Amino acid sequence: QVRLVESGGGVVQAGGSLKLSCAPSGRIFSRNGMSWFRQAPGKDRQFVAGIRWGGDSTRYADSVQGRFTISRDNTKDTVDLHMNNLKAEDTGVYYCASNLVFDVRTAPVAKAYAYWGQGTTVTVVS
Repeated sequence: QVRLVESGGGVVQAGGSLKLSCAPSGRIFSRNGMSWFRQAPGKDRQFVAGIRWGGDSTRYADSVQGRFTISRDNTKDTVDLHMNNLKAEDTGVYYCASNLVFDVRTAPVAKAYAYWGQGTTVTVVS
């Protein structure tokens, strides 16, 4: 059993930056995947970025490539999402998710993840 707790959401001006953190509890292995998804009001949940817990493989959605960076903080045992140059369309509830094996081909598939956090809200205002 893995429990995921997100933090770091808030309100930010367009063009600004924000960092989200996901803290997993339970047994995590280097092959496990940790990803961020987001859901805007009235829209489906969409993949944002994912990383192998071992830190050696990542994948990004095209919409955030070059603006967002996913990384593992080894000192805090968290997976962080560094979001820069935020846009209004980045607004939504951001969820952390975990699966048994990270695969860049299936990382964007929500059904591949067994564990989900409660979500943290990001609001980008202009």
